[in-house]
Amino acid sequence: MASPTQLVWDKIKKNKPALLGLFFISFCVLIALLGYGITPDDSPAANEQMVDIQLKSPGYTCQILPVVKNRLVEETDIFKKLLFGQQGKHTNIPIVSHRFTTDSIYFKRPEALSEEALHLADVFFPLDYSSQPILRSEGIILVNQLGDSKPTRVALEELVQKIKQKISKRKFLLGTDVFGRDVLSRLMIGLRISLFVGLIAVVISLTIGIFIGAVAGYFGGKIDDLLMLLINTVWSIPTLLLVFAIVLTLGKGISNIFLAVGLTMWVEVARIVRGQVMTYRKRAFVEAAKTMGFKSGRIIFNHILPNIVGPLLVIAAANFATAILIEAGLSYLGFGVDPPQPSWGTMLNENYGYALSGKPWIAIVPALAILLLVLSFNLVGNGLRDAFAEK
Repeated sequence: MASPTQLVWDKIKKNKPALLGLFFISFCVLIALLGYGITPDDSPAANEQMVDIQLKSPGYTCQILPVVKNRLVEETDIFKKLLFGQQGKHTNIPIVSHRFTTDSIYFKRPEALSEEALHLADVFFPLDYSSQPILRSEGIILVNQLGDSKPTRVALEELVQKIKQKISKRKFLLGTDVFGRDVLSRLMIGLRISLFVGLIAVVISLTIGIFIGAVAGYFGGKIDDLLMLLINTVWSIPTLLLVFAIVLTLGKGISNIFLAVGLTMWVEVARIVRGQVMTYRKRAFVEAAKTMGFKSGRIIFNHILPNIVGPLLVIAAANFATAILIEAGLSYLGFGVDPPQPSWGTMLNENYGYALSGKPWIAIVPALAILLLVLSFNLVGNGLRDAFAEK
């Protein structure tokens, strides 16, 4: 005979909208976990700015000339790179054309009127300008690199070939924003904020809501009256107003956003848990547990709460969707994460004005992402509700 969990899963698999929502959520979680390992722009906060290509349409393609920075950049391990990104060793310059002379490269930026020039060594090596300058003799140059005690000897022809290999084409699948940043990369990193806020908010709301609701429903009497007064008081305050108050009190910051959203969402959990516990406390198995001398805490958490997992999962899915919307709203209004950290709400805030001037994709992309993720959680929540109702 199939277990209750298996029966619920079988019903979820037959619910195509819920299954589709679950697939999309799983896909988003995978992107969030891989993070900077799969983003086109792996710089911290996906904040590589190329102002020469700002507000380019989706699918825009250009050549990129990587110019080595004249400073040493510390390498990070794979784990840190996945979490925080990697400070780039190059300054990426978008170009539309280039040509080589004996010791220089001439290139033209998009929409520029004239060419610019850089010495080949300045493109390929991190130079130490405080010591002996570049020397050239019969196609050979000596380069003083940062961190090297002796000059590096290199042939100009060899240097040209190496730079040619470095020049590459880059396609911006979702275009660029007003600062010339890759929209796709910022969308992928911004997804982390939405999922983390939702996760932390659900954990906080479930922890507080289950405890208060279970105590109120199980003991009743004056304890129930007092806790219901608290629940109804918090419930009467508009959610966004309460979030604003918490953020203004604690200050801006990603950790405070987690806390603020979580502290405003426990009320619904508490109300549902209270009602369910009041129903189950009259059941025979609870009376039997009391007769056997089990403590109240053990009866609540070991005997009653396992029977109300279904409603808790449904409200958790709904709270996850609500938390994503609240975080996006806070970021849009300027109360969310601090720039340049990407957030879907922040992306809307930075670019919504350009949507009215003939560049709608810049706002449609994050708005559509919010819509799909919230819809997916709601579909999963509806699927869970139907599955547990039919169980």
